[in-house]
Amino acid sequence: MSAPRVSVLLPAFNALATLPRAVASLREQTFADWELLVVDDGSTDGTAEWLLAQAAQEPRLKVISQPHAGIVAALNRGLAEARGEFIARMDADDESFPDRLAEQIAFLDAQPDIGVVSSLVEFAGDRAASQGYALHVDWLNSVVEPEQISLNRFVESPFAHPSVMFRRELVARHGGYRDGDFPEDYELWLRWLEAGVRMAKVPRELLRWHDRTARLSRTDPRYDVESFYRLKADYLARWLKQHVPAACSRRSAGLMAEGSDCNSPALLVWGAGRATRKRVKLLEAHGIAVSAYVDVDPNKHGRSRAGHLVLAPEQIPPGAFHLGYVARRGAREFCRNFLEQRGGVEGRDFLFVA
Repeated sequence: MSAPRVSVLLPAFNALATLPRAVASLREQTFADWELLVVDDGSTDGTAEWLLAQAAQEPRLKVISQPHAGIVAALNRGLAEARGEFIARMDADDESFPDRLAEQIAFLDAQPDIGVVSSLVEFAGDRAASQGYALHVDWLNSVVEPEQISLNRFVESPFAHPSVMFRRELVARHGGYRDGDFPEDYELWLRWLEAGVRMAKVPRELLRWHDRTARLSRTDPRYDVESFYRLKADYLARWLKQHVPAACSRRSAGLMAEGSDCNSPALLVWGAGRATRKRVKLLEAHGIAVSAYVDVDPNKHGRSRAGHLVLAPEQIPPGAFHLGYVARRGAREFCRNFLEQRGGVEGRDFLFVA
């Protein structure tokens, strides 16, 4: 039997309530040359029995059963079994639109420089009850082009995991999913982006993303806010060491002191609130030397926060590199406009993070 063009990888654990809907959405694809690898991760709710009954009717469905070992083990087991040129991810509680596989394969065929392609996603939850999640989907759908994805990688994970398709060769070249106290998908994107993999999105909704209270992103500590911050700090610190010579600490009043023998630009952090200072501590633990904070609040100007002087935007020295940790609505746009008016270029002179 010849290998299919795409292997759809779907881990499942006690997913009988939603799995039939997900599988049905794949059987309705307009592109037919696929295999569906469902890794049953030790389910006890009848998931395995339902899958085996479906596989008897659908030769493209392959059931892989293993004792319960968690999502990373299930994903890597599926990657090891996959035969397709492309790997498409899918979760048991989501739905792929009928032309999803066709659209993403056509995108990768037309753009060989792109390694990972996602899409816009339709939020299928209650926007009023889950406003934060809905706003996250809105943000995801605004980050589409490779440059946008690269520049915004340290703000949030740029993809809904079940919406992606990637070239299988990337796994052999850069490694698959890693297990740890961090979100496994975000770590994969950060690692592959660091390796130079270009990523993009089909600018159409191709996945219906359901927001269930029981989904791992809501219940597993690997996906809590602090886990994201720790992971981002690790990769952001390496990015800064590569792109910004920030080894010299020019702190507080000594920031613009004459006679300094340090040729590296000052590293300034926008936002001097408690949450930002907590994030900066994680960077400093990786050897990043922040020179000062920048804040629009005049009550903070000239004060010291965690050993760093707080500057007004008008006081920033020339040649500085800026990290925008601001989160209040409109603050990021203010910072971008301010820095661009001074000749700054995003990615070269400033970067937004969270």
